[in-house]
Amino acid sequence: MKKNQFVNTLAFITMAIGFLSCNNTAAEKNVATDTTQLKDSTTAKTATTIAAIQTTSIDTVLYNQKLKELANGDTSGLWPQKFAYPLPGAILPYNRIVAFYGNLYSTRMGILGEIPKDSMFKKLQYEMDKWKVADPSTPVIPALHYIAMTAQSLPGKDGKHRLRMPFHQIDTIMNWAKEINAIVFLDIQVGGSTIKEEIPLMEKYLKLPNVHFGIDPEFSLKNGETPGTKIGSFNADDINDAVDYLAEVVRKNNLPPKILMVHRFTQGMVTGYDKIKKTPEVQIVMDMDGWGDKILKNSTYLRYIRKEPVMFTGFKLFYKNDTRKDPNGMFTPEELLKLIPRPSYIQFQ
Repeated sequence: MKKNQFVNTLAFITMAIGFLSCNNTAAEKNVATDTTQLKDSTTAKTATTIAAIQTTSIDTVLYNQKLKELANGDTSGLWPQKFAYPLPGAILPYNRIVAFYGNLYSTRMGILGEIPKDSMFKKLQYEMDKWKVADPSTPVIPALHYIAMTAQSLPGKDGKHRLRMPFHQIDTIMNWAKEINAIVFLDIQVGGSTIKEEIPLMEKYLKLPNVHFGIDPEFSLKNGETPGTKIGSFNADDINDAVDYLAEVVRKNNLPPKILMVHRFTQGMVTGYDKIKKTPEVQIVMDMDGWGDKILKNSTYLRYIRKEPVMFTGFKLFYKNDTRKDPNGMFTPEELLKLIPRPSYIQFQ
């Protein structure tokens, strides 16, 4: 499970998982050191994919083929899941997303915000390149996954234990994403608030075709508890509030499908998984969000992601916490491709 620290200041109250400094490996040093070249290279490699996402119709034959590949020989009958084809422009299952997660106000919440932008771009390109080698048949799309609302230990003026990030910080992420032709996820930790109350504040960004949404049940406390003192939860109704809102944004603005990413690492974090709506406008990713050794993470994925299927799956990797006891404790792309089902979304914190 994630262990959380809360640091209270007048300027910013941040929730964070403790991180050590990040060291470049020899392989990373082989990545282009010229930042301009790197940005040009990244953009060139992904521009065609992004353009295709925005313009092509659904190839149903390829869609079914890719779903079968993701099922990875599953014999339980749970995978691949059956649901309506998405609207044209769907990212999944045609592509794999590699995302860097964090907040620009803190160096302790994730790799996005921990290191300078240009170094972060290089590291993201390095991780993408590993996935391209491991699974060359699946295009890789970069993503910046920004925590746009953080749960708080202090209640705040309205008693809801959450802090909304200023739009100028989100705008910074949007500008960074343009530099490498990345998609953006805006992630919220609602504290004592609700998805229904908070998601409309993000609509000006969600109306853009490259912006998607993330929700974290861990920090949804419905009975006045303080975030960090217990693990919160979302039920199907909570998640469907996000699905309904995103679907309406897609319909109103004639957009390709939105991706809704849901964090999960315990049974109780998500209840009523089988009642979560599946619509052509929204592609849901259930993301295995726990940290620890490989045996523990594999078990978590099996129990809470594989056995309670929704649509697509994700897997989070922690640069520090996964390697705390073992320097080789992080899963490699080759190892993750052995999972049943294979994850479509890879997040680094």
